[in-house]
Amino acid sequence: MQANLTATIKSHKLQLLVILALLGALYYPIIPLWVSELYTDPNYSHGFIVPLISGYFVYLRMAELNAAPVQPSNHGLWVLCGGLLLLVVAFVGTEYFTMRSSIIIISSGIILYLFGKAVFRLLLLPLGYLFFTVPIPYIIYDAVAFPLKLFITKYSVVMLKLFGIIVWREGNIIMFPNIELEVADACSGIRSLVSLVALGVAFAYVTQDRNWKRAVLVASAIPVSVFANGVRVVSTGVLAQYWGAKAAEGFFHEFAGIAVFALAIALLVGIGMILRRVGR
Repeated sequence: MQANLTATIKSHKLQLLVILALLGALYYPIIPLWVSELYTDPNYSHGFIVPLISGYFVYLRMAELNAAPVQPSNHGLWVLCGGLLLLVVAFVGTEYFTMRSSIIIISSGIILYLFGKAVFRLLLLPLGYLFFTVPIPYIIYDAVAFPLKLFITKYSVVMLKLFGIIVWREGNIIMFPNIELEVADACSGIRSLVSLVALGVAFAYVTQDRNWKRAVLVASAIPVSVFANGVRVVSTGVLAQYWGAKAAEGFFHEFAGIAVFALAIALLVGIGMILRRVGR
């Protein structure tokens, strides 16, 4: 009789614990700084809940996982070796994104080698979702954030002019007759975009019954984030114009960040509800 995943794990507990210990020792110099960055960088504060969501994906598929045949595959050794090579190259070059991503690739290779292709296929989403815990290189972050700031600044100025406010733009600076406002990274949408896409993937997987609907919902996180942060910039501009710069700073600035993210989530949920009705 073919053993299922749960039975295989129980019968190989000692070997699996040894593998986990070796992984822990291998990544001991890497993980503390990684965790510290997730804790201190507001762009990746969602990183702590990503493993929990990934675990929930596994829980949802437990029946399928236990029904899948456990047939170890030597292809996993190639994936494992590839992950180790990436780790070595990234460690020598001090490239943190590849260094941290390699643990997911190594784990994928181990799963493929020990449990086979059927189990690995079912775990692709939980494993892939873990990449949301890895901060992207800042060279990529800046390459996205800067044009996004210019885009939001440009169209926020258009909206402010429609409200009858005298305003003009220089780069990512919005200038009023008496004050200037800078559209910083926090207002560009890049900060909420990463978190919103991560939540969008989870929400799409749980709520949608077709892959194309899931793709549309996840893709919609990008314009939703841009729109919500545009609302934030326009609101800040209106407050600064009529009540002065101090009215747009301090408590309002912090509250606006929370309110904008809540608005983005509400819009994403609304899009998800509409997609669920499509095709019924």
